Amino acid sequence: MAIRTPCTRLSKSALSSISCSTSSPLKCAALPLVWHVPAQHRSMATVIPPVTQSSTSRNGPTAMVFMNMGGPQTVNEVGPFLSRLFADADLIPLGRLQNYLGPLISRRRTPKIQNQYAAIGGGSPIRKWSEYQAAEMCKILDKRCPESAPHTPYVAFRYADPLTEEMYQRLLDDGFGKQGRAVAFTQYPQYSCSTTGSSLNELWKWRIRLEGKEPEGGGVRWSVIDRWPVHPGLIEAFAQNIEAQLETYPAEVRKDVVLLFSAHSLPMSVVNRGDTYPAEVAATVHAVMTRLNFRNPYRLCWQSQVGPSAWLGAQTSDTVMAYVRKGHTDLVLIPIAFTSDHIETLFELDQEVIHEAKKEGGTGVKRAESLNGSPIFIGALADVAERHLRSGEVCSRLMGIRCQGCKSERCLEQKRFFMNTDRDVKEVIR
Repeated sequence: MAIRTPCTRLSKSALSSISCSTSSPLKCAALPLVWHVPAQHRSMATVIPPVTQSSTSRNGPTAMVFMNMGGPQTVNEVGPFLSRLFADADLIPLGRLQNYLGPLISRRRTPKIQNQYAAIGGGSPIRKWSEYQAAEMCKILDKRCPESAPHTPYVAFRYADPLTEEMYQRLLDDGFGKQGRAVAFTQYPQYSCSTTGSSLNELWKWRIRLEGKEPEGGGVRWSVIDRWPVHPGLIEAFAQNIEAQLETYPAEVRKDVVLLFSAHSLPMSVVNRGDTYPAEVAATVHAVMTRLNFRNPYRLCWQSQVGPSAWLGAQTSDTVMAYVRKGHTDLVLIPIAFTSDHIETLFELDQEVIHEAKKEGGTGVKRAESLNGSPIFIGALADVAERHLRSGEVCSRLMGIRCQGCKSERCLEQKRFFMNTDRDVKEVIR
């Protein structure tokens, strides 16, 4: 079912609890339309009015679509959320038994995960933060990029409301189906086939289902921001949050506090296929440590392993306990692959890892604040988007090359669609 109410609108109480102000010296010049979109024919009977362009906004309006995993807003939404998550072979590959094992695992895990969401207040804050970040970014873009204004915020979650299909139907209801411009902006700064790749596969699927292969009027004109792991604003936002947490330690021990960067792990089957995620996370960590002048010892570790198969390690929980037992009781955990708080930070890190460490004597184990409403971070989002809009590119060069061991036809077709399927692109992504 399509959602007719805006997916990106926050309650007045939520907005009043958050503040953000961002400015930039950058100005946006005219944004040339250089993307090639083949002529197509719409198969749906409903006539949708096209989006309109004013004399001061020749290339607008522009839909800015934030893509992320999402999370249940209530305890009752946990079951459907897990069902979608374990059905996704891009994220959790279970082989030929996916359709059998996925529902079985999700049903068994639902009561436990419901208790975890109850422990953090009854639901995930990721929708609140995603909607707020997208809305604030679009306000900045409207000022800095009048040529592509107005910029309209949308949110598309992979496993929770608002789902990709709900967002896409809203795009069509808003008139973007007549050559309207939309940017799929991943909120995973580091690319993985399991996260951004899965979201793009879903977006491509619903484009075919809702618009058809040859939509009348050309359909929505998509471009993609598929990765941004070392953007200076992202690095600055992380660095400032780390510095703020380091200030809570006594001056005499501050330089010896160990920084533990924690990212969501991946199955080794995905890593060995050639997924770029581990390298891009490492690049983010190195950029942050460069900004901090390598003042503290640090390590990268991985969290949220699911099931008995081999996952990328070392695991965050094991790493923290190992260091505490070795006498390193002052540690700062940094969620380096997440752009806001959710279950992995509020429960797994705060209530499991840190709680267990304190029981072992790790009284100095803390966590750096998540990016959430950071003005620096929201300014970075706007800068990433502005550079993309001004470039006229449909995606990064890296998106055009598949993982070495990739055999997914769906991945191939998705890349061909988003890169406009000309012959040169096909040759690159085979």
